[in-house]
Amino acid sequence: MTISQEGSQVEEWLELANGCLCCSIKDTGVAAIESLITRRGTFDYIMLETSGLADPGNLAPLFWVDDGLGSSIYLDGIVTLVDAKNILLNLDEPAAPENIVAQEPSHKGPHLTTAHLQISHADVVIINKCDVVDHEQLEKVRARVKSINGLAKIHETRFGEIPQLEGVLLDLHAYDRVEVGEVESKGHSHLDPNISTLTIQVPLLHPNQRDRLETWLRALLWESVLPSTTEEDGEQGFTIHRVKGQIAVSDGSSILIQGVRDVFEMIDQGVEGRGSEGVEQREGKIVLIGKGLVGLPFQENLLGSLG
Repeated sequence: MTISQEGSQVEEWLELANGCLCCSIKDTGVAAIESLITRRGTFDYIMLETSGLADPGNLAPLFWVDDGLGSSIYLDGIVTLVDAKNILLNLDEPAAPENIVAQEPSHKGPHLTTAHLQISHADVVIINKCDVVDHEQLEKVRARVKSINGLAKIHETRFGEIPQLEGVLLDLHAYDRVEVGEVESKGHSHLDPNISTLTIQVPLLHPNQRDRLETWLRALLWESVLPSTTEEDGEQGFTIHRVKGQIAVSDGSSILIQGVRDVFEMIDQGVEGRGSEGVEQREGKIVLIGKGLVGLPFQENLLGSLG
């Protein structure tokens, strides 16, 4: 790890007894970062660069929910770098056995490559090498990325040049707030059969329905099932990679929802916390990104679960 200190760079090595940070057990990776903070003092920012085959869904929850890091470090966001020239080939061609993501036996459908996972978990997608593809190819890449992840902000670059760091790579605040625009006009696309983005409309929630909403989310994220349904109701086998939502409550407050895989958080906000854009909002939205979402009755199931 390279640390910038008073204009100079300092090399720091973190020993992980069980391999790389992505594959090591939680305590090892967290302890390494905590040790670094203790010995070097305050950090402005820590950027973890994973390998091209890393699954961000395994790494992100470590820094989002760990109590030991909560006071000094939080997960700001996940950035995925996409090669404009080769990404469509990576997504379309059959994956080599070693690059196919392992799935539960019950999760039917196409195998997911690491490229699908890295895009689906991203809060920001950087499409690089735009200078080596024509306009038509670039539009196909952008459309494909949007079809997989309708929530991510997309930036196009040439030679890896970023016009500014703040708001693009740094200071994203992707997990401690939900902007109204992020849950507006998001729908699923059929451009990619593996992963899609789906928006669910949520009616004005009464305070006593909050627990029912949380129970519904637990079923989706923890068990990959729609509550009160059976196999006869339709083949399920879906997987949720990312969830984000903003729910309006009848008492004037709101609920923000953030989730990665089976880890999620519901943040209660008062009227003053909703912001001017959300004060008049009379209904909410939940956006799901995942595998096997198309064709399942998420909307109807949620309404039935809320009662």
